[in-house]
Amino acid sequence: MSVEVQELTCRQGHIGLLTLNAAQTLNALTEDMVNQAQETLDRWATDDRICMVVLQGSGERAFCAGGNIRNLYQALKGEGDTSAPERFFTREYRLDYSLHRFPKPVVGLARGIVMGGGLGLLSACRYRLVTPDVTLAMPEISIGLFPDVGASWFLNRLPGRLGLFMGLTGARLNVADTLRVGLADLVIDAGQIETLLARLQDERWTGEAAADDNRLFRLLNQVEALDYRSLAPGHLERHEQTIAGLTAGTELPAIIEQILAADIDDPWWQSCAENLKNGCPVTAWLVWHQLRKGQQMSLKDIFRMELAMALECTRRPDLAEGIRALLVDKDKAPVWSFKSAGEVPEEVIERHFEPVWDDLNDPMQLD
Repeated sequence: MSVEVQELTCRQGHIGLLTLNAAQTLNALTEDMVNQAQETLDRWATDDRICMVVLQGSGERAFCAGGNIRNLYQALKGEGDTSAPERFFTREYRLDYSLHRFPKPVVGLARGIVMGGGLGLLSACRYRLVTPDVTLAMPEISIGLFPDVGASWFLNRLPGRLGLFMGLTGARLNVADTLRVGLADLVIDAGQIETLLARLQDERWTGEAAADDNRLFRLLNQVEALDYRSLAPGHLERHEQTIAGLTAGTELPAIIEQILAADIDDPWWQSCAENLKNGCPVTAWLVWHQLRKGQQMSLKDIFRMELAMALECTRRPDLAEGIRALLVDKDKAPVWSFKSAGEVPEEVIERHFEPVWDDLNDPMQLD
């Protein structure tokens, strides 16, 4: 099974352990994986025996590298099952929203790569534990999508305009960066994961969500976390002030020019700038608008907005072209529908934000 489901017996109560089990593809999400996870969470939500959920990825390389978008390529080209992209995004969004609103404590255990849809899953967990080798990113500008799966919510909660910078550049954060900006709560060695699970099983869980959450909070505070001073130096500590200055403007094309013009001798920064330079201009505008609009939205409305954006992306040529260039032909030379952000017509962007659903007609069945 591409999602392994276990119910771990505790001294009292049970833990639902959900493991993304596709290590060969870095646990990238397929429609089947999303469906399996959703069915399990729906069942556990009303099962009095299950007192909490733990979510992890199999293997040592990744928690989840995002959606398995290569599987959608033929459909985006108008071949095969052309309804697959809409089904995938709709169900992925419902899964992430279910995690955000899950009625019992949810613990995310993440090691290695956590990107795109993987960061959507981790950010939806009540408690987020990572290992020292973790790498976080929202790299959608390289494929013509946008930072999705609730990024309008969690990127807006980062300091300053770091969320905008991450969306525009696909910046990769290491473990020190991740802690610094609050995208994780605790760093543990990979070898501690089994010990932690055993410790959780040795507890008495009541099935009362508030009481179990308080007990879990106290237990995690007793975990022997790694001292931040022992971690690899972060990139943001060096560049935070520069990022704040370069992204402080009110005009997106000018901000892009400023980032690209910055002469900074650091491979990490140069990689960020290269991603922006070669990235999709429509995506840059989507990042700009989704973060501005998301500041005033509820979580439910953010998920509706982003799903509408995603479905519009599936109707335009850039997403298929980005997947082709990065994952199919691998020439890394996408030909975007517009050459620069300054050339993108306003109406093209507006179509991504047109209202589509209301409470009575909600494809995600959000409550």
